[in-house]
Amino acid sequence: MVHFVIRNIVVSRRALLKGAALAIAAPLIQRGRFCLFADSEVAYSSSTLDLVQRSTVIDMLGLLTLDYPKLCSWMAEPGCFAPKDLQKLKASGITIFHPAVGFTGGNPYTTSMRDIAGWNKFIASHSSEFLRVDCAADFERAKASGKIGIMIGQQNSRHFRTVDDVDKFYRLGQRVSQLTYDDNEIGGGSTDPRDPGLTEYGARIIARMNALGMAVDVSHCSDRTTLDALCVSQKPVLVTHSNCRAIVPGSARCKTDEALRLLASKGGVIGITMVRSFVQASGGATIENVLDHIDHVAGLVGVEHVGIGSDVDQDGRDARIYPRKRFDLDGMNYGKKIFDLTEGLFRRKYSSDDIALILGGNFQRALASIWDETPS
Repeated sequence: MVHFVIRNIVVSRRALLKGAALAIAAPLIQRGRFCLFADSEVAYSSSTLDLVQRSTVIDMLGLLTLDYPKLCSWMAEPGCFAPKDLQKLKASGITIFHPAVGFTGGNPYTTSMRDIAGWNKFIASHSSEFLRVDCAADFERAKASGKIGIMIGQQNSRHFRTVDDVDKFYRLGQRVSQLTYDDNEIGGGSTDPRDPGLTEYGARIIARMNALGMAVDVSHCSDRTTLDALCVSQKPVLVTHSNCRAIVPGSARCKTDEALRLLASKGGVIGITMVRSFVQASGGATIENVLDHIDHVAGLVGVEHVGIGSDVDQDGRDARIYPRKRFDLDGMNYGKKIFDLTEGLFRRKYSSDDIALILGGNFQRALASIWDETPS
């Protein structure tokens, strides 16, 4: 049974909702709302707590940490991963993380191989707490066991030196690959002014990914490469982490309505990010603006095609990572982002069933289709 910490009082969700613990927690309750985190006065509705607790929450660009020296130490010496690190991930409400990075310099093949080997070592060393997600059944297996699922992916496909390399990395556990981080042999990146589109080699890479059951991700692809990949792929294509250009018109990283319509027609899903520059072009940016992107996708192509790809860890980026830039949302505690997002979706009158789709059900369905499996 999942337990929540209510201001230093540990109370089971079931007991809390049944009322057995209400007398203990009464001072902490505000009209059916509960303070979930001991370090915060923010209260959440019982509907939010219940839905997050029972949902398989998938963050399709969910990072365990943006502190890369720390992450490298976890991979090299898994014993460095401390109980407090695990507790931070557990408290996030996220069931499945897709912590992909994009390697552009040096030798991408060697670096990607090292990265995946590091994840495999880390997961194997913490098998009581983590589960590698290889197939659709692993989503519910992670949820039922209380383990954190790790879906191995890469935010660049430069490591595919040949089509046969797709097979090699699939055997190592890779299940998602973003075609381009910047322009490469496969196609154009969002920062590429030439926008050459998908190459013939790129089409062959997609065909092999389709055949094996490796998800094609076009988050960083240029507009033409995005559309080409959507047309070529015989299986749903994912945008693991991007937002809507209709709301942020100056961002080449955000996807056009044309791309979103084609994505939906092929059964794909877009994960909405919580990075400031992709949420709002200028001025204030809050969780409400993130919700605007979800509203836009749901209104344009249906709620079945939108999910979460936060592109951030539990601590945010500002000051700690990028002291001279601003990436974080106003007033955002990223460790609580799933609860804030769920609460916001309820405020905007989404049903519990639709919110469960956004929290993970949509990506679970799409990935099961890509992997040629039926979701459990």
